[in-house]
Amino acid sequence: MLFSAHQPAYLPWLGYFHKLALSDKFVILDNVQFEKNSYTNRNQIKTSNGPIWLTVPVLNTGHSDKTIREMKINNNENWRDKHWKGIYFNYKKAPYFDKYASYFEDFYTKDWVNLIDVTNEQIKFFMQELNINTEVIFQSTLAVHSKKQQLIVDLCHNCGANNFIFGAQGKEYADEEFFKKNNLEIYFQNYKHPIYVQQYGGFVQNMSIIDLLFNIPKNCILDIILSDNISKSELEKIFKEKK
Repeated sequence: MLFSAHQPAYLPWLGYFHKLALSDKFVILDNVQFEKNSYTNRNQIKTSNGPIWLTVPVLNTGHSDKTIREMKINNNENWRDKHWKGIYFNYKKAPYFDKYASYFEDFYTKDWVNLIDVTNEQIKFFMQELNINTEVIFQSTLAVHSKKQQLIVDLCHNCGANNFIFGAQGKEYADEEFFKKNNLEIYFQNYKHPIYVQQYGGFVQNMSIIDLLFNIPKNCILDIILSDNISKSELEKIFKEKK
């Protein structure tokens, strides 16, 4: 079984879905501390003037003591209207925008209160559109309360996994010997961003998944996300050889 975890993310980038597609089980880390200026509540879309951020405002009071699951949206700011207009005016001429427009228009009319509900609704929608069938588990449903590297070990043991897929940044803090002592093999994702047809001139990488969704036919999207990157079968072979 291939296993990974990540914080929830707003309008995630392509690498998030590559990691999801590699995994048999994927834990959403909703019980970890919320981090300001992370991708948990924001991401970028492409415009004629370059990338812009779409940020879901949150109530920051006491955020350093709150988990992501506890974060409330600051609905005193008219973020839903701003985000929908930003998406609509910058993508209305994209070839496949009309296919998804009604979903997003409806999404931004709903009265969201909790950040986790926004990200959870989005991840379900995107996984369905991409035909990714990975089992998704919320950390908050598991009896796991440890932190940092021990958290990963405990999640793996709780879910019956003997391996773990880190993002590329995991190399900065993951102690491979620590995981080996805990009978776990690890792999660091090294996502190579694909180039595809975008609006507004030259290609800009690391945009939200919606940039790809609106510009490329549905039956090609997952193939583009996975292109020139390690496949699930290749990763399974790597872990098998490590045993």
